[in-house]
Amino acid sequence: MKIRNETGVFMEKKRTVIKVGTSTLTYENGKINYRRVEQLCKVLSDLQNRGEQVIFVSSGAIAVGMGKAGLDKRPSETKKKQALAAIGQCELMFMYDKLFGEYNHSVAQLLLTRYAVETEQKRQNVINTIDELLKMNIIPVINENDTVTIDELEGNNFGDNDMLSAIVAGLISADRLIILTDIDGLYDSNPRTNPNAKKLDVIEKINAEILEMAAGTGSNRGTGGMITKLHAADYATKRGVEVSVINGSNPENLYEVIDGKKIGTKFLPVK
Repeated sequence: MKIRNETGVFMEKKRTVIKVGTSTLTYENGKINYRRVEQLCKVLSDLQNRGEQVIFVSSGAIAVGMGKAGLDKRPSETKKKQALAAIGQCELMFMYDKLFGEYNHSVAQLLLTRYAVETEQKRQNVINTIDELLKMNIIPVINENDTVTIDELEGNNFGDNDMLSAIVAGLISADRLIILTDIDGLYDSNPRTNPNAKKLDVIEKINAEILEMAAGTGSNRGTGGMITKLHAADYATKRGVEVSVINGSNPENLYEVIDGKKIGTKFLPVK
């Protein structure tokens, strides 16, 4: 389907999966960064208005739950993290419903587990639901169901929302996946410890050398680092999805990616 953008040029309507990490949604103390979240909802609503089909994969339930419960440190016990996820997910969806509603968009919540995609029939059920929501111009908001599955809570590979966003992108044949994080992209060494680290603009193929460049550390509020984003990019690009990893501190960076400008690190689909 073709649409006309603000410059009068016809563009193909594309499916864009946007994943936002906990560190983008919250302050260091774990409480919600309302200013940034509101900016993000505004940009996503605007992208939907101009013809993008937006699918939003949002982390942050446990961190938001920590803020609601008055905790400043992520607990180590799985059952406590499950409880915090239940608290935080309510707050997240209340917030998204309110903020997207201010821009005349409705959202729908999908909480997934690995069991939701383990058979062809179950995968098709997920695809059908997302397809229908997009036809209704409703933005799906997707997270892993941390109250019934502990994959993410215990750091398993599928259980990270980076990988979840890649799986969703592959399932629905998305054109692109954009991962918002707290650094500017993939560097040849850790930019937090090496001031001379060089950012890589385009990656044609993810190999062992590229994987070695990624530091495996994350923030106190999240579950993964750049390595989980590389695993997600590897999964998605092998299924024909273009992946970009960008800094999420300014949600308007999403326009730069979609308009084809050089920002973050772009991972090209495998041909």
